[in-house]
Amino acid sequence: MRGDVKWTNLSRRQIAERMGALGTPVSRDVVSQLLRQHGYRRRKAQKKKTMGHHRDRNAQFEKIARLRKKYLKAGLPVISIDTKKKELLGDFYRDGQIDAQATIETNDHDFGSAGSGVVIPHGVYDVGKNRGFLHLNTSHDTSEFACDCLLDWWERFGRGQYPGAGTILLLCDGGGSNPADNSNGVAHVFKAELQRLADAVGREVRVAHYPPYTSKYNPIEHRLFCHLTRACRGVILRSVDLCAELMRRAKTRSGLSVVVDIVEKVYRTGAKVSEAAKDAVRIIRDEVLPLWNYRILPNL
Repeated sequence: MRGDVKWTNLSRRQIAERMGALGTPVSRDVVSQLLRQHGYRRRKAQKKKTMGHHRDRNAQFEKIARLRKKYLKAGLPVISIDTKKKELLGDFYRDGQIDAQATIETNDHDFGSAGSGVVIPHGVYDVGKNRGFLHLNTSHDTSEFACDCLLDWWERFGRGQYPGAGTILLLCDGGGSNPADNSNGVAHVFKAELQRLADAVGREVRVAHYPPYTSKYNPIEHRLFCHLTRACRGVILRSVDLCAELMRRAKTRSGLSVVVDIVEKVYRTGAKVSEAAKDAVRIIRDEVLPLWNYRILPNL
């Protein structure tokens, strides 16, 4: 009724009552018809607005696309990694519905102290083979944890599936446990851990970071994590074992399968890297966009 109003949170019944009070009595069905006629639908907000735009964003996307195509065509591993959102363990509310015989009651506040800890899912997604590998940890999200997950993937799966590969392409965002910017100590820790990984697998590790504010384009986000979220919807996560059981069920018609393991190791934050360890990292940066693109060579 007001052309400058682009949305309403009134129910159909409330709109019908207000129209009746104004002298135009209508039913809820008529209200629904009128809303549809004028292009109104039930909608929810979507996280699609980019909060920033780096001047080299497009150039980096084009570079990543070329690398992916080159590696996949050659039958080489293209691995996307990231840490999924932490989940509170305990009687905490979760979005979604399930079939149940009784009301499901949870805490009225999400105070972490009322639960039994958190679960931190770190994902390794094989782009070429459409397989997900998830490690659940209950301590901290660190660079050591991220590289331990990669090493475990290689030893158990990658080595056998890519026996002739001399290099691994690693796709990741530029923050968290895998930062790109060397202005802080965490980035040096990540590079040192990558060197440990390269030495352990005896292969070159080629890294391509997604530009700032674009982590949602990392393949693991829309090829794996969304399906893990769907598998856990509505279920109260009271234990790590339950979380692992649910996430193992994540499958798609396109053939996605997920391996889930629980990591008992306790990871500590605040790790430091000595100058000698920094110097020992055999890193070769690309001439173009070197901050986001580089290779870590193994010490053979």
